[in-house]
Amino acid sequence: MISLTLLGILGLLSLFVLLALRMPVGLSMLGVGFIGTIIANENKFMAVGMAEDQAWARGLKIAYSNLAGETFEAASNYNLLVIPMFVLMGNLAGVSGMSNDLFSAAYRWMGHLRGGLASATIAACAGFAALSGSSLASAVTMGRVALPEMKKYKYADSLATGSVAAGGTLGFLIPPSGGMIIYAVLTEQSIGRLFMAGVFPGIILTLLFIGAIYFTVIRNPEAGPRGTRFGRSERLSSLVRALPILAVVLATIGGMYTGFFTPVEASSVGAFLTFVVALARRSLDWQASKQVILETMNATATVFMIIIGAFVFIPFMSLTELPAQLVVILTSLPIGEIGILLIVVLIYMFLGMFLEAMAMLVLTIPVVIPIAVALEWDLIWFGIIVVIVLEMGMISPPVGINVFIVKSIAQDVPMATIFRGIWPFWFAMAAMIGLLILFPQIALFLPQAVVGG
Repeated sequence: MISLTLLGILGLLSLFVLLALRMPVGLSMLGVGFIGTIIANENKFMAVGMAEDQAWARGLKIAYSNLAGETFEAASNYNLLVIPMFVLMGNLAGVSGMSNDLFSAAYRWMGHLRGGLASATIAACAGFAALSGSSLASAVTMGRVALPEMKKYKYADSLATGSVAAGGTLGFLIPPSGGMIIYAVLTEQSIGRLFMAGVFPGIILTLLFIGAIYFTVIRNPEAGPRGTRFGRSERLSSLVRALPILAVVLATIGGMYTGFFTPVEASSVGAFLTFVVALARRSLDWQASKQVILETMNATATVFMIIIGAFVFIPFMSLTELPAQLVVILTSLPIGEIGILLIVVLIYMFLGMFLEAMAMLVLTIPVVIPIAVALEWDLIWFGIIVVIVLEMGMISPPVGINVFIVKSIAQDVPMATIFRGIWPFWFAMAAMIGLLILFPQIALFLPQAVVGG
């Protein structure tokens, strides 16, 4: 027999090993959770005198039952329809040219300023994030549009690539965020309330990113030269071309905030409206349609596999009682709630250096949420902090996924240069976390004002 605490620790270590070996996140969690459930239940039955072979058979039966039940629950969860719909919405926005219109509008209004092209990239990333909900999609799409322009105006490689990598992370915070959907499902929180909570932090973080660019070009004016100054007619025409994007965002996100749509209905309406825009622009030929459908199915299947794995892994962690013991240990430390929160944030920052954001989210939820509940933290507010720390991991060395995405676009720029360019934005995210700790209402005001509670 093995103690449940040791079993939990071995389960976590096994999961880290599998992730280090590049096993898919969902399969890793499913495998560890399934085998761990067998062993935990076998120990339980042996403790009451059952024979080893019978205990193993009972444990196996429970594990299979758990696997089947949790898989069905994840696959039939009505609220999870938002995932394929918002993914489809983002893919349609990409092929319809909405991303180009966003950058063009931001460029014409901000490009003449010093560092204006980089600031326009951040603004365009924020706008595209409201359509796609994906950090990777935002980084890839805006990188292809913005990096050639910044190269044309001789922007420093570090500032150009850093602004794209950091701007892409806004897709994880600004609704409809895929990370928020996963967090809401795993913690049984309202998706709509989380989306509302992400609005003001998303806007403030966008402004902090633009402030980081301003600080960079003040220190080194040559890093961000001025671009072309456009006339009023060109600026207004760029806004007119971006109107479909604004209409889609207002109809979906605005409809959800006003209570006219549920999150699931809003995602479907958004996907339909984006589809109409793509048809009107005649950008959906057979090849583009095929690409959109396959990318949507691939992304949806990946996310659902992660959710199923998490639904199997989380009950296993509960059986080991490891999360409960961590709660007792942390709450007994004489450092107060802020000290415990800082420890949790620092752990996330450390893990973010090695783990992909979605993997880190589903891996840590069963451990950190009991701590948050024991300390009576608002799980909506805590979720926004977690999402921002996960964003920091997306650009942190050595495994910042957005940095590698940008590297694949700017192949002539050394990795060290890209990582050097992300630090002003990394500290802007740290400042945003500080603001949320000092002023929780930044995240909580909108959901409380609209929904109450």
